[in-house]
Amino acid sequence: MKFVIITHAEHMKKEGKVYSYGPYVREMNLWCKHVDEVLVVAPFSSEAPSKIDLPYLQTNVTLQHIPAISLTSPSEVLKTIIKIPLVKWRIFNAMRKADHIHLRCPGNIGLLGCFIQIVFPKKTKTAKYAGNWDPKAEQPWSYKLQKWLLSNTFLTKNMQVLVYGEWPMQTKNIKSFFTATYKASQIKESVLRTFQTPYRFVFVGSLSPGKRPLYAVQLVETIKNKGFDVFLDIYGDGVERAALEAYITENELSERISLHGNQTSETVEKAYTNSDFMILPSKSEGWPKVVAEAMFWGVIPIVTKISCVPWMLEEGERGVLIDVDLETDTAKLVSLIKNPQNLGSMSSKAKTWSQNYTLDSFEAEIEKLIHP
Repeated sequence: MKFVIITHAEHMKKEGKVYSYGPYVREMNLWCKHVDEVLVVAPFSSEAPSKIDLPYLQTNVTLQHIPAISLTSPSEVLKTIIKIPLVKWRIFNAMRKADHIHLRCPGNIGLLGCFIQIVFPKKTKTAKYAGNWDPKAEQPWSYKLQKWLLSNTFLTKNMQVLVYGEWPMQTKNIKSFFTATYKASQIKESVLRTFQTPYRFVFVGSLSPGKRPLYAVQLVETIKNKGFDVFLDIYGDGVERAALEAYITENELSERISLHGNQTSETVEKAYTNSDFMILPSKSEGWPKVVAEAMFWGVIPIVTKISCVPWMLEEGERGVLIDVDLETDTAKLVSLIKNPQNLGSMSSKAKTWSQNYTLDSFEAEIEKLIHP
């Protein structure tokens, strides 16, 4: 079987291996195990892979370069118009050779793929929609267009679209799905966590406006100012780093808040096991993988009410749903911290739920999609 992946994820090469963003590659390695040949159609970078990038493990992976496209400014739109004919031809040519077409959405490359796959109605197809599938969510027009195309059973045939969460009134194309990081063998004998000072918080993700890392800093700072012994470790990098460093210095928080940058999955796993709470005040998510990862180790997630998060947290039974209002959120957390017995129960529920979604069950479901 020739398995063709259409993705906007930037790829690199090093010592004969193909690399890309770690969480994405980790998942794709599970798909690639069950096929004979893999062709990845994706943008290429000549830069060396970073700490968060991983290689495809299979030797049957070929990379077809396409230029990256963007619609973020008038000049980028003009460049994209020039590039689109080449991108469309390479996607079409790859799909023509495919036995199974796999789209990664949402994204500009995924959008083109959604249109081009229409001319291949008989080919087996899957699409992983990694964004927020909530029909009521406010999203860019290109995201809404991708969702409409993927849901449309007249235009999009022989397709299973994997989405996060369970949503009413969906077409037969749409399949509720999940993702995973850890194996069943990593589940340890359940021991009820004890919560006591100092309380350790962790933030894992890109330091971008959409993830609101500054709010995580301010929330921990406010709890500290209420007299609680708290620390925050931040893992990730991005455009907000300089602003965070300035805020931490200006407010004399360097002994309480540490910026660790991008780190390996092993380092982040250790951070989870040493933390009590995980903060993700994100504006938008699909399946926030870091939330499920933290819950796997009994860390209590503190997350905004977005996408399928309320379902993941059972409306607050397995974690804390926040409003991104310092006064309200601080009061909610202080009240919770004052009741350590409730913390233990919430942690146990979080761990039990997350440990249902292991790599073993994830791979089994992927194999069914490839070989129904």
